[in-house]
Amino acid sequence: MRFSTLGLPALLLACATPAMAQEETAPPEPVTVSGSVTLASDYRFRGVSQTDKEMAIQGGLTISHESGLYVGTWGSNLAGWGTFGGASMELDLIGGFKTPIGGGGTLDVGVTWYMYPGGADITDFAEPYVKLSGTTGPVTLTAGAFYAPKQEALGRWFFTGADAVAGVPNDPGDSEDNLYLSGDAVAAVPNTPVSLRAHIGYSDGNSGLGPNGTSVAPTGTYWDWTLGADFTYKNLVLGVSYIDTDISRAESAYLLPNFSKGGVDSISDGTIVVSLTGAF
Repeated sequence: MRFSTLGLPALLLACATPAMAQEETAPPEPVTVSGSVTLASDYRFRGVSQTDKEMAIQGGLTISHESGLYVGTWGSNLAGWGTFGGASMELDLIGGFKTPIGGGGTLDVGVTWYMYPGGADITDFAEPYVKLSGTTGPVTLTAGAFYAPKQEALGRWFFTGADAVAGVPNDPGDSEDNLYLSGDAVAAVPNTPVSLRAHIGYSDGNSGLGPNGTSVAPTGTYWDWTLGADFTYKNLVLGVSYIDTDISRAESAYLLPNFSKGGVDSISDGTIVVSLTGAF
C-alpha cells in the first residue's frame, strides 16, 4: 500500500514483544478489528511526495475474519502534485484474502481502490495485488506485485507539465496500465524495541502525466528505495526513514511545474521522513 501501511505497526509490535507463556489461552475471536493513526513529516508514495514535501496525517482500519478474508480503508491528506481538488484527500478501499502456505509463509491476494473524494471521477483507479511473506529468525521478508490494468487515471492525457497547467489534454481519454514490484525486509534487533527496515520498488507505467497533472508512475520506469528504523513503545511506533528514487532532475524537467514544490524543488529527491504511529 503506502509508506505508512496498516500492517506495519502490528508487525513491529509483534517483533518487539517477547512471547509469554500462559496456562490458559482464550479462543481467538472469529472477527478482529485493527487500525492505526500516523503523523508523518511527508507522505511518500513509491518514493514521490504526495503532500508537497509537507506533513501528513493518515489513518487506517482493517476488519479481518478467521477465514482469511479482510476489508479495510486507509486515508491521507494531499497537497501539490497529489491534489485532485475536492477534499484534497486520498481514500483507499481494500479487500483481500490471506492464507498460510508452506512452512510459515503467508500469501495475501487482494485489490485496492484509490479514491479522491470530491475530485475528478477519472482519477479513481483499481490495483490488484499479490504478496508473499515469510519469517526467518528475527527477519520478515515480503515480496509484492501490484498490477493496475489499463485505466484512464493512469493514462498520459498531457504530454508536458505546461499542458497540464493549461488544462488542455493532448490525448484525452488515454488509458494505460502500471506494474509495481516490491521487496521488503523487517528485522527485529534482539532484546531491544528497535526494528530495522529496508524496501526496494520498481515501477513501470506511462511516461507522462495523467488526469489533473498526476500519475501513479510519474516518469514511467524508475526505482525507489527506503532504509529505516523503528522504535516501539507499547502501542506507539516512532519511525525514521531515508527515502529516495533514481528519478533525475533532467528526467522530470518536462513535468514541471507539476512535479515540484514551488515549481523548482523536485518532489522525488532523497529525504528523511519521521513518523509517529499509534496502533490498536
